[in-house]
Amino acid sequence: MKTVSSPLAGAGARLLAALALASAFAAQAAPTFEDSIAQRAMACTACHGKEGRAAPDGFYPRLAGKPAGYLYNQLLNFRDGRRHYGLMTGMVDLLSDDYLLEIAQYFSSLDVPYPPPLPPAAPPDVLRRGQALVQQGDPARRIPACVQCHGQALTGVTPNIPGLLGLPRDYINAQLGAWKTRQRQSHAPDCMAQIADQLGTDEVAAVSSWLAAQPLPAVTHPAAALPAPLPVACGSAALPSRKQP
Repeated sequence: MKTVSSPLAGAGARLLAALALASAFAAQAAPTFEDSIAQRAMACTACHGKEGRAAPDGFYPRLAGKPAGYLYNQLLNFRDGRRHYGLMTGMVDLLSDDYLLEIAQYFSSLDVPYPPPLPPAAPPDVLRRGQALVQQGDPARRIPACVQCHGQALTGVTPNIPGLLGLPRDYINAQLGAWKTRQRQSHAPDCMAQIADQLGTDEVAAVSSWLAAQPLPAVTHPAAALPAPLPVACGSAALPSRKQP
């Protein structure tokens, strides 16, 4: 007797074959998940740019190569309410000190190139005023020079002082303004808040315009130490002694 194939049976077989093929393709195409700090830190680079190089909008700063102690303290500040930005707080509010330190040490270890600075938009007299404040300060008002704390090359000092070069003008403006309004704070004594209070709006603009226009030196790494003690007392959270970078 001749067997007649059912159309439904044939369709079912074709469907099973298609599902098997799709499953095999998906298995081949699925990316390999690497359970590492580099993989987990990709949540940060969505805003801060590839490898933490900074975002092009001028408001998400560079993370790569900054001193680990500085990055760690800022993560603590966001988590513990001394620094206010809802997106950052939501990212770190449930993370432990150890995990925040691991993130900080990862980004600090990255050594990637800086982009060239943008041409200055401020007039020459504004840039000269900014340069004078950065390099000499204003002793009459007890405003220290930026280089006295952030290093002569302005690339920062390990473990807790960040560099000031390679930052967009708008970001520097925003941070000095945040210190003036106490939207950004540090551990007491909060030296940057004290300094920002002494600066007028025009001086903030002058400092940020000059800093943002400066090229990076050949060596961009933070200095190991300052040649003299800090001119003002500054507070920061201590790094866990067993995990200092």
